[in-house]
Parts: sequence; C-alpha cells; structure tokens
Amino acid sequence: MLRGSVGVIFGETGTLEFKFLVSESAPVHRGEYVKAWHESDGWVLAQVILIKRYSEKYTLKEAKNGLRKDKSGDNIVAEATVIGNRDNSGLLRAPTIPFSPGDPIYKADNELINSVLGLSGKKDMNIGLLEGTDIPVNLSVNSLVQRHCSILAKTGSGKSYTSGVVLEELLDNNVPLLIIDPHSEYASLKDPGSEKQDDLNKYNVSPKGYGSNITIYTPANRAINPIADEAFRLNGNNLTVKELTSIFPDSYTSTHVGILYEAIQKLKAEMDSYTIDDIIFEVGNDKSKAKWNVISLLENIRDSEILSTTPTPIEDLLQKGKASVIDLKGVSPDLQRMIVAEVCSSLFEARKMDNVPPGMLVIEEAHNFAPEKGFSKSQSSEVLRNIASEGRKFGLGMMVISQRPARVDKNVLSQCGTQIIMKVTNPNDLKSISKGLEGVNSYVEDELIRLPQGVAMLVSTDIEKPILVDIRVRKSQHGGKSVNVLKGKHKTQKTKEAKQKSNVPPKKSTAESSETKIDASGSMPPSKQPEPSEQNSENKGGLFKKIFGANK
Repeated sequence: MLRGSVGVIFGETGTLEFKFLVSESAPVHRGEYVKAWHESDGWVLAQVILIKRYSEKYTLKEAKNGLRKDKSGDNIVAEATVIGNRDNSGLLRAPTIPFSPGDPIYKADNELINSVLGLSGKKDMNIGLLEGTDIPVNLSVNSLVQRHCSILAKTGSGKSYTSGVVLEELLDNNVPLLIIDPHSEYASLKDPGSEKQDDLNKYNVSPKGYGSNITIYTPANRAINPIADEAFRLNGNNLTVKELTSIFPDSYTSTHVGILYEAIQKLKAEMDSYTIDDIIFEVGNDKSKAKWNVISLLENIRDSEILSTTPTPIEDLLQKGKASVIDLKGVSPDLQRMIVAEVCSSLFEARKMDNVPPGMLVIEEAHNFAPEKGFSKSQSSEVLRNIASEGRKFGLGMMVISQRPARVDKNVLSQCGTQIIMKVTNPNDLKSISKGLEGVNSYVEDELIRLPQGVAMLVSTDIEKPILVDIRVRKSQHGGKSVNVLKGKHKTQKTKEAKQKSNVPPKKSTAESSETKIDASGSMPPSKQPEPSEQNSENKGGLFKKIFGANK
C-alpha cells in the first residue's frame, strides 16, 4: 500500500459505493470519513458504513482446538458509500465513472469534510462537534427558525438536554421564544451550568445563566408552582361555544353542546358581558339531566382559575431576546390542551398582524398536543399543523420535541427542515423517522438504535447528508435530570425520623392550608378570586385579542 493510505480498493466498484482492503497498520472505524482520488473528479469524500474481518486460514476445525495466537493473515474489508465532491460552481456531485480497483484510500482531511458536507461558512449556532472529529457543527438561525425543527429521542437519551442547547443558541442570537413546558424542565435555563471545565474547553463554551431573559408563567395556583414569576390567565369574558367545547371529552354528545349553546345564546341576548359563572347558572336552568355533566366541566374550568378579567397580554409572551415559559405543572391534561390551543391560535394570529416580533414556538411532549390520527385527539392539532405549513410565511417557527415520533402528527414532522434525532429503539418510531428522512440507508437506521447518550443524528437542509453530532455541553443548568429513587427514599426516611424525634407534627402543605373552611356560624367564606395580571388591556375584538386582551 502507498505511504499514508489506509487501504486499497478491490473487486467490483461503482460510482456510489466501493470496497477496500484495510491496512493493518492504519485502523479504520465504522462511520469514519475517507477519501479517494478519482481520475476525472479529483478527491472524492466517502464514509465507511461497514467493516468485516475474516481469515481464510483459520478453519472451523482449528477453532475447536482453542484460540489462535497468529492473526497476521486476517483480512479486514470495509464498505464505503460515496458522498461526492464540489464542482466549480459549488454543487455537490457524485462521480459518473466507477472507481478503479487498486486505487489507494486515505483518511479524509477536515477541509474536504467541511467543504463537501456543507459545514464550512459563517453560521450562527454551535451545537457540537462532528462525531469522531474536532470539526464544529454550526447551524443557521434563520434556516432553523423559518423551516422548523424537531428533536426526537427515546426517554433518557438526552432529548431535553439537547433542546436546552438549541434554546441557548437561539437566546444568544436574540430570537424571541415561547416555550410550552409540561414538566417544569426549562426554568433551569435561568441558572449557569456546572459542567466540568475540560468539557467546557472541548466545546469552547462557558457557563451562563439566562435569568434576566426568562419569564416563567403558570396557569396553575402559584402555591403549586412557586418557581413561577407570573400567573398566566385567559380572558374569562364572553366565552364562545367553540372555545368551551374544545375541551369536551369524547363521551360528550350533541345534547351537551346544545345545552351550552342555548345557555350562551340566551346570555348574549340579555347581557353585554357575561362570565363563566353566568354560563353555569344559565345551564342550571335547563331541564335536561345531561346538564349536570356540562356544569361539572364548567366548574372544573372555573375552579382552575385559568380565566380572568385581566388576562395575560399576548405581547408579553413573545419579546425580542426573551423566552416565556408556560409551565403546565399542576394543570390537568384536558386543560393543558385547551391552553395550548388558545395560546398557539392567538400567537399565530398576532404574528400575522405583526403584533409580535418573528420568533419560535417550542412544543415539548408534542405527541400530546399534535397527536397522529388514530392515537388520540387534541384541539391544538389543527393550529399546530397550520403553523407547521404556513408559519414560514409569517416568520413564526416551531420546534417540536417528543419521545414518541410515531405518535406525532406526520404533517407537522414532515415540515421540519432540521431534525435532531437521538437514540431510538422502538420499531414503530424507527419506521416513522425513516419515512420522514431524506438520504436514509441501512447505516442510518442501525446508528439510531446504537447511538450513545449525548450523540445525535442531524438532518438539515444546510447539510448535504445525515451526520452524527457530539452535542456540546450546556451553558445553563439542565432541568430534565431523572430523579434518583434511592436518594429520594433515603432523604424521606431521614426527614420522617427527625420529625418523630422532635415530636413536631408534619407541616401542612400549602394546598391543605388553603382549603375552604366553614366558620362557626356555618357560612362559607368568599371564594378565592383569580389572580389578576399586572397588565390590563382593552378588549378590541377578534379571537386572539379577546382571549388575551392584548393591545399593540
């Protein structure tokens, strides 16, 4: 073999693949990038997708006698898929003439890898390093936001960690963010991270907190979510049948809808302004027994305190260089879907009218809010499909994050120009991902099953082929860590023992202490009023303005 080469092409060759015998003195790894000189195209980049080792001298009979000491006669054969090279106009092209057996193979240099894969050039977002190299992988902010993004992985593979990395980069580039957070994972963006200095140096990043740029909103009681900065409220005045029936369970019939419709129509005829209490009272006058199901649902909405006469203005939720996190901790699933539907609809309308700046909507646990048909229903599905297909025209991007790709609406996933995929093992999820990816081959599918934690497959319109990326460490604190069950148990036991020794009765929770009590006279105290927002704005009409009461 020629000096510096790692192998020699042999056997039948083509324009898109070839085999080469690997030199024993220069090991080659699966997934590694190599190059070959082509007679008409110059240096061509290829990637090793399979390596096999075999011996013609070591027979089955000899194997039964035990291990052998001399392995010098082994043959190591690698299969490579051709990526191509750039022509004079900068376009990526594959050779049109097969490679020649006997041609040497070399390890690819960083310059060729950068050029062919499209990693070179000025880009705004540093998300990590090309796996097995020290080549930075950067993405374009404009492309990622306009063409949408998805982050997909099985539980525990680093999905939330990776989404945090992307959000840090977007905040560093002053992109407005609205984050739907069902599990209180993104409040940690406020605090600087605590990664090891060697890891920080490897990716050329420093610890950083985004406290002044993050506002946490809670639709629940502030006692349930004490880390929240503000209460989030929807407009409770003059609610329509469509808005209320959006959270009706599947078991509800046209009879239930009819009861609600008649009550609201009567209120509209008699009053200029009405609240949910008025609707409940009017429904109670209906003679049908089905009214009790409707009343129960309406009371649940009222008691959640999500409705207010001073709702959260839509302009507060999307601001330049800021991130608003709607933390849904403590909110029932049905109410979560109602909130997401109203917020996303209102945000999209506001963006169309240029009442908020261009930005990105982030949907965590997207399979709950944009489910694939046949799995479940959600009133937020339609608006998320609309944002996925039309958001680019109006400067509203969307990032969908899910641990179950097969259960996410395919119309939403198919619109994502950037896909960051970590380890996936479920056959249905793998099949779903494969259908939606361009350039997928057996190597890609095999890699998705075997990806180590912290490594992702990146598919982007800015990069020519799917690549593996070693995701960089977080600048901010990671909020999606799993709970250590043993440590939690140990801590609980110690706390219990300490209380028993001190003979101090356990402290009541905030929820218990705030329960409604009957006084000595037997009368009920006034019910707790919804917490008003600091902003109060005039109702100007239109769904998004009516729900949020927002003014420009």
